[in-house]
Amino acid sequence: MMTSVTGDLQSIKLPLPVFDKSGDLFGALKLRRTSRLIGDEKISLESLADILWAAQGVNRLKGPFGIPGLTAGSASNSQEVRIYVSREEGAYLYEPVEHALVPVIVGDHRGMALGPGQGATGTKAPARFIYVADIEKFKNAGFQEPGLYDPEIQKAYYFVDTGLIAQNVYLAAASLGLAAWFHNCNRAEAAKKLGLKLTQKALFGQTIGYEEE
Repeated sequence: MMTSVTGDLQSIKLPLPVFDKSGDLFGALKLRRTSRLIGDEKISLESLADILWAAQGVNRLKGPFGIPGLTAGSASNSQEVRIYVSREEGAYLYEPVEHALVPVIVGDHRGMALGPGQGATGTKAPARFIYVADIEKFKNAGFQEPGLYDPEIQKAYYFVDTGLIAQNVYLAAASLGLAAWFHNCNRAEAAKKLGLKLTQKALFGQTIGYEEE
């Protein structure tokens, strides 16, 4: 009998954000910056949930083409970029509609979100995101324009869409007093450990946590 790669990990239903507790947008823009000195101090589940909702959460049930709308735009609302979250106990997939983390693999795999040559910088940060483009999602886009099937245009779309998500993460982290760092990831290792299909591409990583003093 095959052993589950998720072990005893359970799905995590995330708390919804409380909108009146954070600073204003321009305050967050003023504070937004990259910090590579992120320590191992844990962050609350509520803070992680807030950042994930800001990154790619559902902010309206009926968005473009009748599909739920997310906080970050995507090509024809294809929502082709997925967020994997690696924590000490395991790696999860963020599901925006359910606002939940679904277990993918048990164990500490935070290092796979670091790119080659980045050493151990921030390896023990409490949360590391890995952005993955799922090319199959383009088939479900609301407007089926030809560029959705052109590999070079697809690449432009999912790179831009990843940037939109990553900036949301930066701003949410800044508003919560947390640090963030957008960087490369170990694409080969991430693809293997996360069990990605050939149509899924690991793109970048982003580290979240408290800045070391």
